[in-house]
Parts: sequence; structure tokens; C-alpha cells
Amino acid sequence: MDETGIVIILLCFLTAAVIVFWTRKKAGKTMDAIERMLDAAMDGSFSETIFDESKLSALETKFAHYLSAAEISSRNAAWEKDRMKSLIADISHQTKTPIANLLLYSELLMEEVISMEEVMSMKEVIPMEEVMSVEEAMPMEQVMPMEQVMSVEEAMPMEEVTPMEEVMSTEENLLASVKANVDALHKQSEKLRFLIDSLVKLSRLENGIISLSPRRTPLQPLLQGIAEQYTAKAAEKGLSLHLHNTDIYAVFDSKWTAEALANIVDNAVKYTEHGTISISAVSYEMFVRIDISDTGAGIPESEQSRIFARFYRSGASQEQEGVGIGLYLARQIISDEGGYIKVISAPGKGSTFSVFLPKERQFFQNR
Repeated sequence: MDETGIVIILLCFLTAAVIVFWTRKKAGKTMDAIERMLDAAMDGSFSETIFDESKLSALETKFAHYLSAAEISSRNAAWEKDRMKSLIADISHQTKTPIANLLLYSELLMEEVISMEEVMSMKEVIPMEEVMSVEEAMPMEQVMPMEQVMSVEEAMPMEEVTPMEEVMSTEENLLASVKANVDALHKQSEKLRFLIDSLVKLSRLENGIISLSPRRTPLQPLLQGIAEQYTAKAAEKGLSLHLHNTDIYAVFDSKWTAEALANIVDNAVKYTEHGTISISAVSYEMFVRIDISDTGAGIPESEQSRIFARFYRSGASQEQEGVGIGLYLARQIISDEGGYIKVISAPGKGSTFSVFLPKERQFFQNR
């Protein structure tokens, strides 16, 4: 190979090296420019700086349009959130007073019914001798002569004379009917208040208006408070509620986790007719498991995936009071804390609801 060929080959290699270097340098500048654009977009200071026919200028223009659209969308989302927050606050405020009035009036009516019952009972226990003594104490001019009494009774048609026992029976029936209606009014008012409160809480959680503040806290005070809250209610049904003490710590928001666990324990008491309800905790490497077990009727496997749906109530639970929102709210709270809920149940063998909470804050942050 002569010298001319060698020179040509060297020139080709040199040209290729220059082209590769120039291309990489240009790509590096482009990447640096894109990185600066992204940094500026993240801190909100992005603006177009290149105004020519280059592709980088076109990229800046498209990026600016995208950021403008994203900002408008973000403002709209923030506006919708503020509007929803205001609407929820208005609903909560506007319904609170009427519901409170309904409860107040139903309680006043119940007190009047009780007073009427006391009056009726007094009528039944006044001896005839006391009635005669009252008549004897009346002045003679106020006592109607017997002849006049007889003439009045004779003048009254027989069908208008109602025996005292029938009058008393009619009053008692009317009183019982009024009492039943007032009691139903009070129960429905309580149910309405619970429903409105639950929906407001749920809406605030779902829309991010309420932010949970999980922190590493001992479980014992939380579980102790739940047990004390429902011991009396369980005893009224002849149930025993057992709490297994624990020294385990977990990451949770005390107020809202108490709300979630209370909903589960309330269901356990409500749907258990005899036996026991137990609350215990088990520690794992990453999670803490809280078990709430009962000896109730149990839940068929076909329904276990639906019991956490909003407003879902199985056919077997229709006779019990409730609106079907407690378990949905409980799962929403536990999920927002980085945990989850599982249920193990079989008809006739009771149920166990297991609530899993992060054991350390790092596990909560990683979810």
C-alpha cells in the first residue's frame, strides 16, 4: 500500500472520529438542555430561551405547552378539591342542627310518654276509699244530689256509657302506640346521624381533606380503649370480651385506627348472639397483626369479598341495625396507613378479622 492510501485511510479515521466527537458533544448539549428544562419545570421557573428553527427550540415550545396544560389541570384539580371540601363542610354543618333537633324532640316526646305512663299508673293505684274521702271533703253545694245523678244517667243512652275498664284499655293502647312511634323516630334519627357522620368522614378521607399522621405508638392503650368502649355493650347481650395484653409497637394514627377497630368490634358484638369476642396482637418482621375474633354466625366464603364494599349488607344481617359502611370505612383508614385487612370465617364457626399495620415507619413509607 502506497503512502497516498495510508494518508486517505488516516484522514477517514480522523474524519469519523471528529464526526463521532461532534455528535456526542451535540447530544450531550441537548441532554444538558433537556435536564435544565426539567429542573426548571420542577421548580416552576421554566421559560423558553431558544427562538430559532432548531429541533431543541421546537422541543422547548412543546414542553412549554405541556407544562401550561398541566398547570391548568393542576389548578382545576385544586379548585375541585376546594369546592368538594367546602361542599362537605356545608353538608356537615347544615345537617348537624336538624338531626340534633330531631333527637331532642324525640327525647322530649319520650319523656312526655313516660309522664303519661306514670299518670296512668297513678289512676290505677288510687284506692276507692281515697276517692270517697275526697267526695266527702267536698262542700255540699258542690255535691250533685243523687236524684240529679240518676236523672242524668237515665237521660244518657246506653250506647254512650263506656265502662271505665274500656276507657283505661283504650288509653293504654294509644299510649303504647305513641311510645312505639316515638321510639322508632329516635332510632331512625340516630341512624341518620350515624350515616351522615360516616359519609362526611369517608368523603374527607377519599378526597384527601383529612390527612392521617401515622407514628410509632404502643398498641396496648389503643386496644384497651376499644375493649373498655364495648365491654358494657357486650355484657348486655351476655357476651364476654377478652383483651390479650401486648407490648407491641406499630405505626398508625391513633384516632383513626381506633375508629377502624371500633367498627370491626361493633360488628362482632352486633352479630354474635352467644360466646366470646377476643382482641389480640401478633408481631411479624414488617407488620403487626391485630386479630378480632368472635363466635358469631360466620360469613359465607361467597360474601367475604363483598363485605368491604360501601353500603353492602348480607341477607342474614338485614334484621340488625346498620347502614353497611363501617367495614368500608375501616379498610379505607387502614389502607391509607399502609396496612390491610383480611378475614377468615365460616358459617357457624365465627369470624376473625385481621388488621395488619406497619411495624416500622420505613415500611409505611415504602408502600
